[in-house]
Amino acid sequence: MKVSVLFSGGKDSMFALWNVISYGWEIKALLTVLPESDSSYMFHRPNVELVPLQAEAMELPAILQRSSGEKEEELEDLKELIKSVEVDGVVTGAVASEYQKEKVDFICEELGVGSFCPLWHKDGEQLLTEMIEAGFEIIITSVSAEGFDESWLGRKIDGRCVEELVKLREKYGVSVVGEGGEMETFVVDSPLFKKRIDVKKAERKWDGVRGVYLIKHAELIPK
Repeated sequence: MKVSVLFSGGKDSMFALWNVISYGWEIKALLTVLPESDSSYMFHRPNVELVPLQAEAMELPAILQRSSGEKEEELEDLKELIKSVEVDGVVTGAVASEYQKEKVDFICEELGVGSFCPLWHKDGEQLLTEMIEAGFEIIITSVSAEGFDESWLGRKIDGRCVEELVKLREKYGVSVVGEGGEMETFVVDSPLFKKRIDVKKAERKWDGVRGVYLIKHAELIPK
């Protein structure tokens, strides 16, 4: 099976990639949309420009497509991006977002290729635990929901972090995996990396309600 992977650099697309590689599928390309707007309905924004560094760490090809981030235009940009690589199917890291899954399914059906979501409807707490146990090193790059504060920005997701996310879910109803946009992430190491990513310089931006962790400079270093 030859596939491309819709890839943001966050934990879900990275874990979906790891899953399908374990199936023996061939990865033709990582496909990344770079939305110019922070209000994109479909795509991850913080630090997505660093996807080429992750691709280099995994020795996989990456294709990046800029998009306005406007609702209909970004879907057309995604369609053109998917069309640019000849594959049997497209893999996404969607866990619970019906909107994202429906849009990708529709585009894939139009193009005559399969749409695969290996993480679909899996339990969020279980997913995070599996990622940690598999050796994924994940940092939080954006928070925007009640219960989060500035201290979450740049934080590594470990067992204690998962426990706290579960408490936030129980108290405020947030998604443990941030599927509603409450939290976004960036993967600095995984079993797929030949080298790991070392964040040399980063900036926290916090407005009292939401915030981002912007990676200003990062390098690949030996594991």
